[in-house]
Amino acid sequence: MLPKIKVALAASIALAGLSGAATAADVKFGFLGGVTGPIESLVPPIIDGANLALTHVNEQGGLMDGKTVELIVGDTTCADATKAADAADRIVNVDNVSAIVGALCSGATISAANNAGIPGGVAMISPASTSPALTTLDDKGLVFRTATSDAFQGGVLARVVRAAGKGNVAVTYVNNDYGKGFADAFAAAFTAAGGTVAASEAHEDGKADYRAEVGSLSATGAEALVILAYGDGSGQTILRQALEGGDFDVFYGGDGMVSQAMADNVPAANGKIIMTRPSTPDLPGADAFNVAASAAGVDGNGTFVSNSYDAAFILALAAEKAGSTDRAAIAGAIRDVANQPGETILPTEWKKAKELIAAGKDINYEGAAGPQSFDENGDVPGTYETIAIEDGKIMSTGAAE
Repeated sequence: MLPKIKVALAASIALAGLSGAATAADVKFGFLGGVTGPIESLVPPIIDGANLALTHVNEQGGLMDGKTVELIVGDTTCADATKAADAADRIVNVDNVSAIVGALCSGATISAANNAGIPGGVAMISPASTSPALTTLDDKGLVFRTATSDAFQGGVLARVVRAAGKGNVAVTYVNNDYGKGFADAFAAAFTAAGGTVAASEAHEDGKADYRAEVGSLSATGAEALVILAYGDGSGQTILRQALEGGDFDVFYGGDGMVSQAMADNVPAANGKIIMTRPSTPDLPGADAFNVAASAAGVDGNGTFVSNSYDAAFILALAAEKAGSTDRAAIAGAIRDVANQPGETILPTEWKKAKELIAAGKDINYEGAAGPQSFDENGDVPGTYETIAIEDGKIMSTGAAE
């Protein structure tokens, strides 16, 4: 059973999937995510993933001389940059966390980093922010991610659409860093592969009616609609209204659209939409994580859950390597524990890592979501899979080439 987390919000928020008695901890790590908002159904398992990593740390000797680690959660809402900044300010300057897992939505991560993380000198590892804008963020070496940039996913989705024989598509994207970055990357790759983007239009999240926007995109004569948005937000509404109006009958989307809530609420989407998302490769790290997640009752197959485990585990490894919970020391040790060379450490192997570090040995963490080798921008390579809605369920349909 995972320990209960503290939620740094003005009001108490119940998080699904977490239970058990609270524990007094010596060290605080932050978690920033859209507990409410357009990805709220995805967030509880992602928090579970981070919490599972810290459970392994605490149960296998803790940090340094046995310090325990606690997760403090702040709600960014995903869609509101001001609330993301406020949540980050609270956990950085009030809760005094040593490091941060998050944020999740790209715009929230950029806002949290610029307004609190970077000024506070706090390392942030996002398990879900995929906008290419993070690559060029002036982050003072503090912002990393265990999810791959949409500069890569845009090309993956473009290849999936072209392989399905679609040559002329329309794109609607949520008007934020995630949507725009993804749409630009998709359009560049799709046109380079010989396809045509008939129209690519931004939309605002949170509206009740997108029929006018969908009708305009349908009038282009496009064969399919690519929706780059959130499955608990505008993406779900657009998909439902496009199906109800008969504007399109074939749809594509990215990782933000992978939502069981969307599948539940839009039954007509069954067999009508193909999505891409980062996948967990068939490697020893993934196997170790899946066994541990299953034993703990964590949805290890959830979107970005394995990435979240990796983010929290890497931050703990960095603290252990630094021999300190000082913010700058943790930030400076992240690449030391995640990049080659070094003896391989898999998820759950905290005790082994702790012993190697104590012996002065180099380690190389091979993560639950695959090798987490950070480049100079804090980015990592990645693999992808295609997702469909079949019999009302979110289902993987194989690797996306």
